[in-house]
Amino acid sequence: MLEELRITGLGVIEDATLPLGPGLTVITGETGAGKTMVVTSLNLLFGGRADAGRVRADPGRATVDGRLTLPKHVRAAVESRIADAGAEVDDDGTLLMSRTLTAEGRSRAHVGGRTVPVSLLSEVGERVFALHGQSDQLRLLRPAEQRAALDRYAGPEHEKLLGQFTDLYNRWRAVEDDLADRRANARQRSQEADLLRLGLDEITRVDPQPGEDELLREEAQRLEHVEGLRSAAQLAHVALAGTGEGDDVVDVLSLIATARRTLDGQSSVDRVLGELAARLDEVATLAGDVSTELGTYLASLDADPGRLQEVYERRAALRALTRKYAEDVDGVVAWAEHARTRLAELDTSDELLEELDRERKRLHGEVAELAAVLSAARQEAAGRFAADVTVELAGLAMPHARIEVVVVPKAAGNGPLIPTASGVDSGVGPDGADDIELRLLPHPGAPAQPLQKGASGGELSRVMLAIEVVFAGVGGPPTLVFDEVDAGVGGTAAVEIGKRLARLAREHQVLVVTHLPQVAAFADRHLVVAKDTGGAVTTSGVRVVEHTERARELARMLAGLPDSDLGIAHAEELLSVADREKA
Repeated sequence: MLEELRITGLGVIEDATLPLGPGLTVITGETGAGKTMVVTSLNLLFGGRADAGRVRADPGRATVDGRLTLPKHVRAAVESRIADAGAEVDDDGTLLMSRTLTAEGRSRAHVGGRTVPVSLLSEVGERVFALHGQSDQLRLLRPAEQRAALDRYAGPEHEKLLGQFTDLYNRWRAVEDDLADRRANARQRSQEADLLRLGLDEITRVDPQPGEDELLREEAQRLEHVEGLRSAAQLAHVALAGTGEGDDVVDVLSLIATARRTLDGQSSVDRVLGELAARLDEVATLAGDVSTELGTYLASLDADPGRLQEVYERRAALRALTRKYAEDVDGVVAWAEHARTRLAELDTSDELLEELDRERKRLHGEVAELAAVLSAARQEAAGRFAADVTVELAGLAMPHARIEVVVVPKAAGNGPLIPTASGVDSGVGPDGADDIELRLLPHPGAPAQPLQKGASGGELSRVMLAIEVVFAGVGGPPTLVFDEVDAGVGGTAAVEIGKRLARLAREHQVLVVTHLPQVAAFADRHLVVAKDTGGAVTTSGVRVVEHTERARELARMLAGLPDSDLGIAHAEELLSVADREKA
């Protein structure tokens, strides 16, 4: 639930705070006062597209801040997602979100006090917020949106089935496309495969090992300077350990031993000398280790000119590969691995083509079977969906109207086909083999017409609201925002829309921007956007209206006369009716 919304520097709104809460909140005001900016700010806060043209010139920056309380059924998922971005929910369980937009078009987002990608706002918004405006009515006219609406209504198990179908369909199409490409481009594939095989044969004969070029470079350098290396190592070894032949050479180990004995003899007089003597033990151990390793190194030095020639020849063979295939030996090894993988992809042998064809047919059959299951599920859901929406339409002053949800095979186009139960091939896509059409019968005796042909603006508003009420019964985001979805509606229908929105607000937080007093009368909280033209720059603010002020606002909406006694009396009567209906 959105508890508070603050808007600064957006459109005509200089600085406004909207106190929000549970239930039904309506937002009203004169045309041009800035109600649209409230909806725009909500859209921005939840990751919507930013329009720099909406930013006020002074201060050149628009900011929208929101404080949310997360309901239990989405809290764990939201907390997990924002934690990945380093943000967190406050100790009191609220989540702070912010979106800033500059006049230059730069946009920044914050969640839980941390800078985050704008996409994270969208992800949170998908779980907690749904915006419905007149554009949504137009979207409802699209067949794809009508299919999505039915699938959403059918529930999570149906959506899981749809996901399984989509995965299966994508696998089938991948095999279809692979087989078609292998058949159509067999010659080009064979030519590419021949070149790859030549390269692999050459690399296999040399058999390079990862890092081998560097190891050979070091070995060649060592063999080329073997005499100098031996002389240096021998001299150092003698200096450390002597020759072992009883000559007069004074070695380091002997000197350390002498120093150790000398200090140890005086350690009983001064413990400092004893500590130094102990440290000389460490020096002796280290010098002994180095002496041993020098001996091993001397034994390993090889002056064999034959080995040096072998190294030269091997490095030449590796350089021949790196000139053709990569910058170094590791790159050559990687090229060979890629070539082997690519060869498998280029295979156009009859055996592989036959195997792919069998796989294609198998997947095609499974797609057809699962598409039939999906169609049957949609047929079952369509009847329930139509009945539920029709019931809601009756409560929206359309008592004789009826909605039909028709599930028909997808028209065969240029895409793939699958057989249907009737024996007629149907088009198929990742969403199944069905086209969904919502049809409206506005009154008895009238033919059922598709929504895009048979529904007026007011009827379309009510159909959309009826669908949203039905969706609310099967879950959905906790906060619903309606932007003038009552356009083209009046009279009794307007009162019924108010009732339905109040009913939605029992289980959801509902925010409504409206021009209709019949809808506004049902609000639990009434906000008015008011324009101030007293200064050099027009600004708007938002205030909560209650009691007498609320009646005056409804009177203005009714007749444009906020101070009319008759208008106020009418508004108070409307409020009384709404209170009785809500009770």
